[in-house]
Amino acid sequence: MLGKVKLNFWQILNMNVGFFGIQYSFGLQQSAVTPIYDFLGAAPDQIPILHLAGPVTGLLVQPIIGAMSDKTWSSRFGRRKPYFLIGALLCSFSLLLFPFSSSLWMAAGLLWILDAGNNTAMEPYRALIADKLIPEQQPTGFQMQSFFTGLGQVLANLSIFIFPIFMVGKTGSLPTWVYASFFLGAFCSIATIIWSISKTKEIPPTAEELALMRSEKRSVLGPLVEIVAAIKDMPKVMWQLALVYLFQWYALFCYWQNASKSVALSVWDATPSSNEAAYEEAVSWTALVNGWYNVVTFLVAFALVGFAKKYSPKLVHAVCLLLAAAGFLAFPHIADKTLLLFAITGFGIGWASMMGIPYLMVISNIPKERYGVYMGIINMMIVIPMIFQTLSFGYVLKNFLGNDPRNAITFAGVLLIMATIFTLFIQTKKQTVHEQ
Repeated sequence: MLGKVKLNFWQILNMNVGFFGIQYSFGLQQSAVTPIYDFLGAAPDQIPILHLAGPVTGLLVQPIIGAMSDKTWSSRFGRRKPYFLIGALLCSFSLLLFPFSSSLWMAAGLLWILDAGNNTAMEPYRALIADKLIPEQQPTGFQMQSFFTGLGQVLANLSIFIFPIFMVGKTGSLPTWVYASFFLGAFCSIATIIWSISKTKEIPPTAEELALMRSEKRSVLGPLVEIVAAIKDMPKVMWQLALVYLFQWYALFCYWQNASKSVALSVWDATPSSNEAAYEEAVSWTALVNGWYNVVTFLVAFALVGFAKKYSPKLVHAVCLLLAAAGFLAFPHIADKTLLLFAITGFGIGWASMMGIPYLMVISNIPKERYGVYMGIINMMIVIPMIFQTLSFGYVLKNFLGNDPRNAITFAGVLLIMATIFTLFIQTKKQTVHEQ
């Protein structure tokens, strides 16, 4: 590639605006999809398997897209931007159709398309930070994505809290507010990606890199071969991070799948079947709670860059995980709905770290010609625990946790403590993390 230049704050912001649309969509998935499944008649122990779409598409799509984008160059469209646009179009299409789901399996099928689109757009975004930014600015770039993660998910959750106030009743099989939230998500998904594409120029490869790219044989199995080769050559620090992610992301899926039902029981003493009106109120309040932890995320995202500079990314991530664990352990025991906002603040700090800090631990160990594929492999480390969770947690919840969603949140807190311990054992290169 040609030499990188230092970008100003607004250039980094414009480059990452599209991440807002992606994360608005993820916010809807975290807070609205499980209630939609409940409204369509899903049993509690069916919920984990119905969320299989996210981790499976992430496992397949992100590393393949990463490997493909590493080998892509168009003088007109660039390297990463074509994948942003394709992913955004798929997201918008599925978000527009989702409220019209008339059955459980229609909703589950659309979730597969939605996740495929999100994963197609997200992976190249991680690689774009490494492509465009000099090392001193990479922490700011990754934490800018953390900032937009918080902002996008805040607005998604606020829509779930506010729209039911004005849009009562049902349209078809689902509450009317679902239509407004998902239609707004469809607009945000495509509009923000188009903004970033129009404001950001990618760095073209050098003549030597372009010649090498064109000389390589292309095949359908080429990306898979590249993924296998990259895993074989993967630096030790990424294997250590994979162990942390096993506990971290299993725990997060337990929370997202069970938060609304936990709040319904602890605050309203209701379930989806016993009192649908109270459960809808719990869903709305949980969206506000989830919105709050994302407010915390975008408020602290850039502060974590300074802490990482002073204390090291590893220590910052460990402390943030411990704060998130404390929040989860308190969460299911709170009967006052307002106090839930205090409990979830710890997770907001942890979420800010999860979206950016781990990348600082590994980026200096990754060769630039493999940025895309290794960012995809990091996502494999995220989604494999999620797949394991969707396949195993229904059994765990039913047979060991009394089918009680409150116990699922406690279990998630314990897993985050385990993730904290393993984070402290990660061995990273000595590096200086600079602020912008």
